[in-house]
Amino acid sequence: MGAKLRVAGLLIAGAVAGALTTMQLQAVARSSLAPMPLEELQQLAAVFGMVKGEYVEPVDEKKLISDAIGGLVSGLDPHSQYFDKKSFKEFRESTGGKFVGIGIEMAMEDGLVKVQTPIEGSPAFRAGMKSGDLITRIDDTPVKGLSVDQAVKRMRGEPNTKVVLTVFRKSESRTFPVTIIREEIRMQSVRARMVEPGFGWVRVSQFQDRTVDDFVRKVDELYKQDPNLKGLVLDLRNDPGGLLDGAVAISAAFLPADVTVVSTNGQIAESKATFKASPEYYQRRSGSDPLRRLPAAIKSVPLVVLVNEGSASASEIVAGALQDHKRAAIMGAQTFGKGSVQTVRPLSADTALKITTARYYTPSGRSIQAKGIVPDIWLDETAEGNVFAALRMREADLEKHLQGKDEVKDEAREKAREEARKKLEEQQAKGKEPIKPLPEFGSAEDFPLMQALNQLRGQPVMVSKTMSERKAEAAKE
Repeated sequence: MGAKLRVAGLLIAGAVAGALTTMQLQAVARSSLAPMPLEELQQLAAVFGMVKGEYVEPVDEKKLISDAIGGLVSGLDPHSQYFDKKSFKEFRESTGGKFVGIGIEMAMEDGLVKVQTPIEGSPAFRAGMKSGDLITRIDDTPVKGLSVDQAVKRMRGEPNTKVVLTVFRKSESRTFPVTIIREEIRMQSVRARMVEPGFGWVRVSQFQDRTVDDFVRKVDELYKQDPNLKGLVLDLRNDPGGLLDGAVAISAAFLPADVTVVSTNGQIAESKATFKASPEYYQRRSGSDPLRRLPAAIKSVPLVVLVNEGSASASEIVAGALQDHKRAAIMGAQTFGKGSVQTVRPLSADTALKITTARYYTPSGRSIQAKGIVPDIWLDETAEGNVFAALRMREADLEKHLQGKDEVKDEAREKAREEARKKLEEQQAKGKEPIKPLPEFGSAEDFPLMQALNQLRGQPVMVSKTMSERKAEAAKE
C-alpha cells in the first residue's frame, strides 16, 4: 500500500499542476442571464427543503447551499471551481506569492519531506536548514504516510506560532530537532544564475503577482554580470501557470513591440480579446511599464525555452508565442495542454467562482487544449532516458476536460503510463532499485539544461529517441 501511495503522489502532483489556472480577475460579473428553468429550480428548492426538514440529523443551511453551488460547478470542467472561505484564501495566497509558513521549497522523497531549497531570509533559512535535509516528523506527527498536501498544511499555520521539525541530515548522518516560528513568506517565483561565462539561466516556477518584477530584476543582474550574454535559457519546466498578464509580459520581454502574444475566444464579449507585446496589455493599473528596465539586448539574445509535461497554462502561452514568432527554440517534452482561461468572479468578500470563460490561441491561431506545445527539439529527462514522464498527468487525462481539436483517446499513452506505474510500484515493494530523484533544475547534473546550452553553443544535442508527439483531441465547439 505504501508503494502505491508514493507512486500515486507523482500522479497527483501532475494533476494539481495542471489544475492551476491562467486567469483574469474581474470584480463584477457582466453577463446577460438566459430565462431560468423554473421547474428544475423548484425541484432544487424541494430537495433543499426535504434535506433540511427530514434528514436524520440537523444540517447546516449554509453548508447545504455551499455544497449545492460546488456540485453545480464541478460538472463543468476540471478548472471551474467554487471557492468557499477557506479555499478562496488559499487561492489568493497561491497567486499572490505569499503564505504563512516556514519557507522551504520542498519535494517528497521515500515518503519524507525533502528540502529542495530554504527560501532566503525565511524562518527555515535562519534556522540553518539546508538543501537535502529530510523532515521525518512535524511536531508529533510522522511524515511517513502523509500526502504532500497534508505535510504542507501541518507546516503552515498562523503567524508567530511554533512548529518543531525532526530533521535527518544525510551529509552528517544525524537526526536533530529544529524549532521554527512561522511567519509570512514571500515566494520567489523567479531564479537565475550564470551557468557558465556568456550563458544565463532564468527559471520561472509560477506566474504570480510579483513574477514580472522579479524576472526583470534577475535578468538585469545577469546582464550586469555579463553585458555581452551569448545565450539565455528560459526554464518553464513544471511551471503550472498562473496570471495571464504575467505570461504576456514575459513574452513581450523577448518579442518585438505590438506583435500578438495570445488571443482568447469564448461566449461573452469580454472573452474575445487579443493580447499584444505592449505595456497596455500587461502593466497594472496606474503602474508604469515593468519591462522598461530590461536591457535592449534581451530582444535579440539567442534563446532556448525548456518545457516538459508539467508546463501548463501561462507557461504554454509563453512557449507558444515565442515558438510561433520563431524567437526561441522550444526544447524538452510536449506540454500539459491546458488551453483555457478562467475568470474569478467574487460572490462575497470571502467566496468566489472560478469559471472557464474562454479558450486561448497562440499567435498563429493554434489551440493547444488537451494537446500542448510540441517542442522543436525533443529531450529526455536524463541521459539514460525518461524516468517519470509516463506517469505525469496531462489535460487530456483529466475527467470532463474541454475537448480539443480532432480528439481521440491516446490508448498507447494510457497503456505506457499504467505499465510505468506498475513497474515503479513493484520496485518499491521489493525494496530494489530505489527510484533516483531527478537532479535539481539548474544544477550541473540537469541533463536538459546541458542540452539547451549545447544548442546555444551550436554543439550537438542528445535528442530523445523515445518521445513521440501525442495525438490531438476532437473539438466539440
